[in-house]
Amino acid sequence: MTSTQILITIAVYFAVLILISFIVGRKGDSATFFRGNRSSPWYVVAFGMIGASLSGVTFISVPGAVELGAMNYFQVVLGYILGYVVIGLVLLPLYYRMNLTSIYSYLHDRYGSAAQYTGSSFFLLSRVVGASFRLYLIAGVLQDFVFESMGIQFWQTVTLTVILIWLYTFKSGIKTIVWTDTLQTLFMLIAVGVAIYFVSDGLGLNGIGEIASFISDSEMSQIFFWDDWKSGQHFVKQFMAGAFIAIVMTGLDQDMMQKNLTCRSLKDAQKNMFWFTIVLTFVNLLFLGLGVLLTEYAISTGIDAHKDALFPTIALQTKMGIGLGLVFILGLIAAAYSSADSALTSLTTSFSVDILKIEERYGVKKQNLLRKLIHVGFSAVLILVIVSFEYLIKDASVINKLFTFAGYTYGPLLGLFSFGILTRLKVHHIATPFIAIASPFIAYLLSWIALDIFEFEFGFFILLLNGAVTFIGLLIASLFTKN
Repeated sequence: MTSTQILITIAVYFAVLILISFIVGRKGDSATFFRGNRSSPWYVVAFGMIGASLSGVTFISVPGAVELGAMNYFQVVLGYILGYVVIGLVLLPLYYRMNLTSIYSYLHDRYGSAAQYTGSSFFLLSRVVGASFRLYLIAGVLQDFVFESMGIQFWQTVTLTVILIWLYTFKSGIKTIVWTDTLQTLFMLIAVGVAIYFVSDGLGLNGIGEIASFISDSEMSQIFFWDDWKSGQHFVKQFMAGAFIAIVMTGLDQDMMQKNLTCRSLKDAQKNMFWFTIVLTFVNLLFLGLGVLLTEYAISTGIDAHKDALFPTIALQTKMGIGLGLVFILGLIAAAYSSADSALTSLTTSFSVDILKIEERYGVKKQNLLRKLIHVGFSAVLILVIVSFEYLIKDASVINKLFTFAGYTYGPLLGLFSFGILTRLKVHHIATPFIAIASPFIAYLLSWIALDIFEFEFGFFILLLNGAVTFIGLLIASLFTKN
């Protein structure tokens, strides 16, 4: 597939997104931007959330990780199911009962203003780093395979990418995203299905039954790992980690919950979570199966590509035809931007509602002006952070550690929300920032000791440890707070 063909594909794709945003958001205001006027059909939200949950990292990294880790990631996916049940039965009723715009307003009601600022700040930090990291990976793929040969520099690629996202989200925010994410999820699923077809055909496989048998017979199809309880791949660790990852990165994340809160009622939001869970589980299994096929194809044809380079190399640099390359590009940008556009909108919402409290302090006209300025500001922040990864940090291992640290920031949110929901104990709100900031460092120290002395690897389970440290910190603080 040539660079010109790829550019035309991207241009047409974004033209469609901008057209959708124009149709959906012709009368957009801050209420539309933040809550979508609470008018979104639940089935549209559910389908669109698939793309936002998977992101471009999943699109590339999950198939590429099968070579080394087999299909162990599905243990985490099974844990997601438990987490989504908690969201549907515990968190969504709470959010709808309180009629929240930002879910961190709950922390204000439960603890006080400092807790709301703390929760929102942890979300802003983790989402800026996480969204920037995801876009950095995708921009890197586009740069290497498309723009480098055209003399376009990396910072120009990143700037154009973020500007395009800003263009179709600036007017109506979450209301637009609910619909554009639906389209992007569709493109992503089509890309996975077509990729499975092309690669299976390259391996001489015909029919769904033959493909399924080939995958199940592969050594890389192992899902469950029970042997070494110290390993980060052990089933119990990954299952429980998956449950808590779902709770914090969906249920306690403004980005994901903002979509749910656009549904017309709690009942609709719960139906959305139910069907979203079923489809997401199946889609992740498809990605893992694709990973087995891609790895086996690379081995059989002598292609020297591994991890994140596996899928792009086979799709864009082999002789499988323009069809696979086209759907790969569509799937890649769909997965990347369905995550990035909602991140930009949720960052704007959380900063506006939690930090500046514009709905409480200003009239409608000034709200709209401030919200637009904040939206532009976070667009610039994303550009600066992504470009800094490439030009200032460069070391991929350091960037990965930054992304890992962003995961640590969800632990305090888990502790703050769980303590608030499970207990009636009071904690002075001034104590919450100190506890939340200290918790990730204490959790990291404990995990390092466990690995160094006991050779026990927490893996994804670090999230639960981090949340537990925050919970215990709040419990201790409650002893010094008058109830």
